[in-house]
Amino acid sequence: MTSPPLAGLRVLELARILAGPWIGQLLADLGADVVKVEAPEGDDTRKWGPPFVEGKDGEHLSAAYFHSANRGKRSITADFRSEEGQALVRRLASHADVVIENFKVGGLEKYGLDAASLRAAYPRLIYCSVTGFGQDGPYAPRAGYDFLVQGMGGAMSVTGEPSGAPMKTGYAVADIYTGLYASVGILSALRRRDATGEGATLDLALLDTQIAVLGNQAMNYLVSGKPAPRLGNAHPNIVPYDVFPVADGHIIIATGNDGQWRKLCEVLGEPALAAHPDYAENRSRVANRVALTEKLQFLTQRYGKADLLAALEKVGVPAGPINGIDEVFADPQVIARGVRVDLPSEAATNGTIPTVASPIVIDGVRQVAPIPSPRLNEHHDDILNDPAWGGGG
Repeated sequence: MTSPPLAGLRVLELARILAGPWIGQLLADLGADVVKVEAPEGDDTRKWGPPFVEGKDGEHLSAAYFHSANRGKRSITADFRSEEGQALVRRLASHADVVIENFKVGGLEKYGLDAASLRAAYPRLIYCSVTGFGQDGPYAPRAGYDFLVQGMGGAMSVTGEPSGAPMKTGYAVADIYTGLYASVGILSALRRRDATGEGATLDLALLDTQIAVLGNQAMNYLVSGKPAPRLGNAHPNIVPYDVFPVADGHIIIATGNDGQWRKLCEVLGEPALAAHPDYAENRSRVANRVALTEKLQFLTQRYGKADLLAALEKVGVPAGPINGIDEVFADPQVIARGVRVDLPSEAATNGTIPTVASPIVIDGVRQVAPIPSPRLNEHHDDILNDPAWGGGG
């Protein structure tokens, strides 16, 4: 069996909550040995429940939130405020390829565990800092929170119904995307180190990332000078591309070109609508989106969900259901792809802990760490005795 792509890579995670641990989990999925150093009381998210993973002895094995971002790691505790804890982290850092931390700017400097201190001692180290606002600028000292960053970074201004309040996404988009960008940066720095022998210091900010993933919305503003309004589920550049009512609920219709638009009109029994001068081209449909959307909503309500989706799929018009998370995991495509994985755990009530696998598939093998999230300090002795981390073996 082929070794995981990052087998042999040693990662020291001094991170908690979400963005930093998301990096460590992704690297663990790809085969890295990730040692998570936690405060004696543990990562805050261990207590962010319910729900909690149930243990065989009636105790809980940390909150589901913690398990969403920490599979594949080994846990050891250290009190950074003590000389003993600092010495332990420095010892581990001396054997690490990568350090991940998400403390406030300057938070580790007083312990001698900041990028400058550790990279001076270990020049080959890749040191990745994740903060709310970056290492410089007027907001650098502030703590970063996903919700606040979604607001500050423009995402909430384009999310929600036009007549309603601005809305955040239903998951921590700024944290998770920052974890993904940081992982790309770490792998790039490792590639460069292979060529030069030099490590690197990475500075990842939630706010930078949130702005970056605005994508076409940001470019629309930069080109036009006009900030985008909230459009609910509609698309700023394509019409029709929205949620539409049907007799038994709602569906998504996402036409991407004029050909698909004409096919949609044929399915809805109104082929003449496609040729109407106000709607024949996407440019005119965008200009007349309100009137057109009202017409389409009237037409789609005449059909049942399953019948309309089947008819649209038959002619190649992009459309789909709006699934609850329970429906997501019951979907035959999701099951066939192996997105849910049950990782073995002797401590868990059912003998396994469920997880959502990484979406990365290499040579037909889904990249997911084989072990679940660790119990607090579970691997203390293993890590201290591991020769790869400076132990005696």
